Amino acid sequence: MKLALDAMGGDNAPQINIDGAKLALAEISTLEKLYLVGREDELKAACKEAGILDDPRVEIVHAPEVVEMEDSGLDALRKKKNSSMSVAVDLVKNGTCDAVLSAGNTGAAVAASTIKLRLLPGVERAGIVSPLPSVHGYVLVSDTGANPDAKPRHLVAYAVMSAMMARYIYNRPNPNVGVMSNGTEDCKGSEFSKEVHRILSQLNEAGVLPFNFEGNCEGHDLFETELDVAVTDGFTGNVLLKCVEATAKAFAHWLKAGIKASPVAMLGAMGMRGVFKKIGKQMSADTIGGCPLMGVRGVSIIAHGSANGTAILNAIRMAEGMCRNNVNDRIVTAMERINEEMKKLAVAE
Repeated sequence: MKLALDAMGGDNAPQINIDGAKLALAEISTLEKLYLVGREDELKAACKEAGILDDPRVEIVHAPEVVEMEDSGLDALRKKKNSSMSVAVDLVKNGTCDAVLSAGNTGAAVAASTIKLRLLPGVERAGIVSPLPSVHGYVLVSDTGANPDAKPRHLVAYAVMSAMMARYIYNRPNPNVGVMSNGTEDCKGSEFSKEVHRILSQLNEAGVLPFNFEGNCEGHDLFETELDVAVTDGFTGNVLLKCVEATAKAFAHWLKAGIKASPVAMLGAMGMRGVFKKIGKQMSADTIGGCPLMGVRGVSIIAHGSANGTAILNAIRMAEGMCRNNVNDRIVTAMERINEEMKKLAVAE
């Protein structure tokens, strides 16, 4: 795999990206070439300090501009054509790289990847897939922010794309997929979610879905049941994702405050240190690394702005898995069959 890394993206760039690059070069044997995109002088100095400047797999690509977190996504794409993010995406567009990774501005990353790379055949809208930890491993939620004004047929593609990721990245041979709703009964939900349910039910009856359709699912199903994929529109998914992240942070704060308030609790916490460490790792966004923007030509991974070197390493692992398993080709094949069936069903454009 050849990967373009937006080395200026993230709250603590470029250091976290160089840290992640060093880890990836040491641990991912299939990483053939790593293009570090950003301000050349800064990257050369950071790479020299990290001891990777002379690694033949590393190439620094100069990009003088940086997309800031407060920039508008589309404005950044138009006004900062020489930004590290834009140049990194161009390396995938022109075929130099197989994948691009950025921990920078999410809106700009979505805009750059969607507009420059274009969409896969049969896919009408790209969607962000966010893996959330559950008692059974991970549940993949899509879309979590790329397409807030989705149409029901868009969620059919999100279900297919997320199912392919669940199968080939998370080793779920027959992924269980549900539609986010306020009840599991077929009659529950908004008109939008009920239409999504209706279309997926008909496609399921026609035998063209590459996954097990579970019907509606509720919020608690994400964490308590063996659900692999939950599909929703980008507005709802983004609200859900941020609520889950904030709840995890609040719980950690309450737990720490409660422990510090009691000497007995502090003593008990010392004995539970290993357990806390394991839970913390399971809940950490750094363990996941990044979220793929599914549906674009090539592989585009969006990491969290507060990512560290470990997160960048794991995001590169995800990109490698997507490339190695030809996930995009599998999506195109599945969507071709499904789109033909939706034409027969006269599903609205």
